[in-house]
Amino acid sequence: MKDFRLSFIVTLLCLAGAGYWGAQSGQGILAAITLTLILGIMEVSLSFDNAVVNAGVLKDMEEKWQQIFLTVGILVAVFGMRLLFPLVIVAIATGLGLGDVATMALQRPDEYALHLHDSHVGIAAFGGMFLLLVFFSFLFDEGKELHWLGKMEEQLAKLGKLDSIGVMIALLLLFVLQYLFHLDAMARLTMLIAGVGGIILYIAVSSIDSLFESEEDGDAAVAAAKRNGVAGFLYLEVLDASFSFDGVIGAFAITRDVVIIMLGLAIGAMFVRSLTVHLVRKGTLDEYVFLEHGAHYAIGALAGIMLIGIVYEVHEVITGLIGVGFILLALVSSIRYRAKEMAKED
Repeated sequence: MKDFRLSFIVTLLCLAGAGYWGAQSGQGILAAITLTLILGIMEVSLSFDNAVVNAGVLKDMEEKWQQIFLTVGILVAVFGMRLLFPLVIVAIATGLGLGDVATMALQRPDEYALHLHDSHVGIAAFGGMFLLLVFFSFLFDEGKELHWLGKMEEQLAKLGKLDSIGVMIALLLLFVLQYLFHLDAMARLTMLIAGVGGIILYIAVSSIDSLFESEEDGDAAVAAAKRNGVAGFLYLEVLDASFSFDGVIGAFAITRDVVIIMLGLAIGAMFVRSLTVHLVRKGTLDEYVFLEHGAHYAIGALAGIMLIGIVYEVHEVITGLIGVGFILLALVSSIRYRAKEMAKED
């Protein structure tokens, strides 16, 4: 429970804040606390696969960077992505200042939610393309030695020999979907620009470690440490941001109160981070070898759902169940694989 201590403290503070806000806003203390808890649980269920993938990156990082991810990173996740980012999106869409948008969110939440929903095409295309490339980077990894789906996955991994195969497929898919979806000219342009933006961001983040490369052999260890720290931290933050897009918008289906939404999602984001660190420290990914596979397939499914969600609404419960389903299947496969390996040793 040590890894979750800070999460429980944050939860108590957020629930206390929700109760106070509920009393001040007139919606009631119990109602505000209940909504906050529901949002927190929803965020954890939608982002469990995020925690597993995060753990795969975090396990190669130093203890210092693990703590920075859990502390500084949570501030970026909560205040940056769950509060500031939606305000910036609405400000860009309406041409208003951040102060005016914040006032709108507090005093006219229905209008604020409508503006945020109207920006869904760009948000879904951006986040969907980024997450799709995260999935492709795993699927087309020719260095993988263990394949969850057997020969089919092994053959797909061999395609990784082709340079930028993931980027090529993602771009092709973006162009095809742009014409398949019945969108007006402005929405199609928004989808194209946002989708390309998500691809560019993935390439930039996944390539940032080259900034720390050293030509001197003596600096190799230092360079590796910097890559695992700075580059890994940035990658995890962008990955979390991509996961948070639909969570923020979906939260408005539960409540239009932006304060309650921020507090609820803060609880969920904190537990996801604690779960990530817990998985690393317990060596769970080494014990359950297919868990990371399942998480990446869940990310691929989420990317597809985000893209489909541009024209068809997909309920958050379905998204969460698909992610949990992949994780559970991977967990069962890992247990069976470990049993077979132990039988061989005997």
